[in-house]
This record gives sequence, C-alpha cells and structure tokens, in this order.
Amino acid sequence: MSYLLGIDIGTSSTKTLLCDHKGKVIATAVSEHPIYSPKPGWSEQHPADWWKATQTATREVLKKSKIRGDQVTAIGLSGQMHGSVFIDKSGKVIRPALLWNDQRTTDECKEIEKKAGGRNELIAMVANPALTGFTAPKILWFRKNEPRNYEKTVRILLPKDYIRFCMTGEFATEVSDASGTLLLNVAKRQWSTELLNKLKIDQDLLPPCYESFEITGRLTVTAAKQLGLRQGVPVVGGAGDQAAGAIGNGIVSAGIVSATLGTSGVVFAHSDKPTRDPLGRVHTMCHAVPGKWCVFGCMLSAGGSFQWFRNQLGQTEVTEAKRKKIDPYELLVAQAEQAPLGSEGLFFLPYLTGERCPHPDPKARGAWIGLTSRTTRNMMIRAVMEGVTFGMRDAIEIMKDMKIPINQIRASGGGAKSPFWRQLQADIYQFPIVLTNASEGPAYGVALLAGVGTGVWKSVEEACRSSITQTQTIKPQKKGAKTYEQHYQVYRKLYHDLKQRFIEIASL
Repeated sequence: MSYLLGIDIGTSSTKTLLCDHKGKVIATAVSEHPIYSPKPGWSEQHPADWWKATQTATREVLKKSKIRGDQVTAIGLSGQMHGSVFIDKSGKVIRPALLWNDQRTTDECKEIEKKAGGRNELIAMVANPALTGFTAPKILWFRKNEPRNYEKTVRILLPKDYIRFCMTGEFATEVSDASGTLLLNVAKRQWSTELLNKLKIDQDLLPPCYESFEITGRLTVTAAKQLGLRQGVPVVGGAGDQAAGAIGNGIVSAGIVSATLGTSGVVFAHSDKPTRDPLGRVHTMCHAVPGKWCVFGCMLSAGGSFQWFRNQLGQTEVTEAKRKKIDPYELLVAQAEQAPLGSEGLFFLPYLTGERCPHPDPKARGAWIGLTSRTTRNMMIRAVMEGVTFGMRDAIEIMKDMKIPINQIRASGGGAKSPFWRQLQADIYQFPIVLTNASEGPAYGVALLAGVGTGVWKSVEEACRSSITQTQTIKPQKKGAKTYEQHYQVYRKLYHDLKQRFIEIASL
C-alpha cells in the first residue's frame, strides 16, 4: 500500500494527514506553535517553529497510523495565507514572519493604492484592494522600517513555501497562495509585472509560480531523515489554506459554497472565471483547480471570538472540562442553547482584531450592544455565536449581489462540529447546510492535490468526486429564519453606526 501526506501550516498549529489512494483518511496529527505580538496589532511567528512542528506532526502521524515512511508517495502543502518569510543568500530567515492578522501596514496600503493609480486601478490589476493582511504591504513596511534587513533579502516566501524550501531546497509557490500576496495578476495566473514595477519590488525576490497540482520539488536526503520519510518523494504546489480547505470539502463546481468557521471565518465560492467585486468587499483569487478561480469573504475573528470568550470569561468551563475530559466549547454551547432566539436583542460585533470582510477596517472593535438588566451569561455566549454567524452572512449577501450562484452551503471547521451551531447557520443564512464525509480541511485537500500531481486521479474534480460524499442536510427552521432575518437587518447597520466611534476609540 502507498499513501498521500497532506501538511497544513496553520496559525496555531501544524496538522498532518495520511490518506490512501482512495481518499480514505488513515490518521492525523497536530503539533502546536506559538504566536508573538511584540506590539499591539502586530502578529509574528518564527518559521523555525513551523519546521519543527512539521517534523513532529509528520513523525507522529506515521506512528499513529503504523505506516512506514517509505510508503508515502507524495506530499501536498497548505498553510496560512499572506505571511511573509524573508530569506538571505545563505537560506536563513532574516526576521520573524509577519502574519495574515498583523495590522501594522495601514500606511503601506494607502501607498500601494496611490502608486497603482487608485483603488479601482489596483483591483483591475490584481483583482483585490490593498488590505493590511496581504503580503505586499508587509514587504513595503519591511523595506521602509528595516532597510538593512531588506537589502539582505534574496527571496520572500509564504509560510507553506518556506516549509517546501526546508523539504526540497527549492523556491516555489503556486497560484492560489500567490493570489493573496496582492502581487499576482489573478486573471492571467502570473506575477503582475505592472504592479511590481510601480512598487519597485524586484520580481526575482518572488519564487516561480506553479499550478497547485504540479510537482515543485522532491525531498532532500536531510529533510527525509528529519521527517522519517524517504528521499525523493515529490512535493506538489499545494494551496493556500482557503483553497485547500475548499478542495477538501469538494467546492470544485459552481453553485457549491463553503462556510468555514475556524479562527477566521470564510465563505468560499467556486468560479469558472475571475469575477471581481468592484467594491473590493470580497476577494477574487485563483482556485487550486487549474484554470478556475474563487471568490471568498474572510472575517478575522469568527471562531477566534468564541476562543476569546473561552480564554477570558470561560475559565469555569475550562476547569470543568478538564475534570470531565471533554471540550470546554461543549459546555459553552450547552449554555448558549438555554438562551432565547436572538438573545433578547443582544448583539455581538466580532471585530476583535479589526475586520476584513465586508468592512476592511483595522480600527473596527468588538462589542456587545443591547445589554439590559435581564441579560444573562447564557445570552452573552449565544450572542457571540449569533454575531459571528451574522458576519458570515455578510459575505453570502455580497455574493448574492454579485450574482454568484448558491445552491448549497457546506459547513466545515469548528462550526460544523456542533449541531446547535449548524442549525444556527442554516437559520441565519436561510440556506440548507450540507455536511460531507470530509471534515479534515486543508490538510486533506492538499493530500488530494498530491494524488492528482502523481497520477492517482486524472483531475482535481475526479479526486473530489471519488473521495467526498454528502452525509447530512440541515434545513432552516421557519421560526429561527424569521427571527434572525429581523435581527440581521439590525446587525448589518451597527458597524456603519459606530465606524466613526471606532476611529476615535483607536486613537485614545
């Protein structure tokens, strides 16, 4: 027997997954790595921690599965998008990587739009506006604030592509992840020489760009030994975590949309052509399916909002969960279920780290609005879950405005594990929520891409058809849908009512 290995370099941990040539998941493993915030709004990680976690999780998944390393025939890589790894001529990392949720580059975003000739011109060039999370403004910040380090830089890599370099010694990326740098001509699926010239960024700093299924290198002797695998195993391009998760959920044809509630929240739609939002509220990027594109909206603190509540206000549940050996989120969700629909008019704005879609605003702030003397803790928990789901609906509404077909919504991530949250999504989105047999996300998606790249399947679509099936459909409930429609119409106005106050608060 031979197996495919998928590796996902996430924000809080690295996940490895082994599946066979029929797409059956054999085992998974996870190894955590820390995040650093040297200043408010800054978010960084040490790429060496990713490589260490990759080694640990790869050896662990082999151990759990009882599969020999020489039985792994191909590897696919996924990772958090937009992060920047600066490499010197000796192949060493120059400074910690700036992550997708780092907010230090507001001035650089303005500079990019100005040099591009305006927001509309920028969107025409690279299909997206300049946002603080993207890679291009990070490069400009680095050049401006650490010029000596910038002069040492010979390559700029995305997180998963740094792991590729550690594995193969090759510099390479692929179109889905490269789309999130703001430096790719998304329509043509190649680096934008036009924008690079305007920003005076040398294209030689960027690696060659492949399609997601293409082989980009092979394991070196040293890397194979560190990982417990054999030398020469092919490593395919892989995908950024959003496109990889979509492959892992079968989002490879028009009309099927995914709603993924992880640390961030993403609504992702397949597109047969590059469909731009002229207002830049959602992103248009290359899909991991060759010759196809995607449109997605990303809110920054989806599951992250729930995690914040657990960490700051849920210590009782954390302690009880340890005693009962269960997940503390189960206890929090059980309490949310005891609160009434709509939490008696209590709203939660999930802008704990600023926001990206539909409000590209690093100064946005989180809030509970509508507290009364009747408000209970259960209502506060439920309002967090409702507010996050309202935020996801914002992206769905934009896609509807763009005439993107939506026939079904497939749920994944933490929000798909909870029956209560699944029903909440169905009621708020007013669409049936579909579950599949594939629940492992990006790591599974890139394992399938590894299979396509090495001839296990003829195409990405064939890989998904043969591996992914629908298992359950949750329909909206009439009462819940009616109540939440009224509440959503209030929710969507609250950001605009408070936008100026957020600016004033951020300046204090």
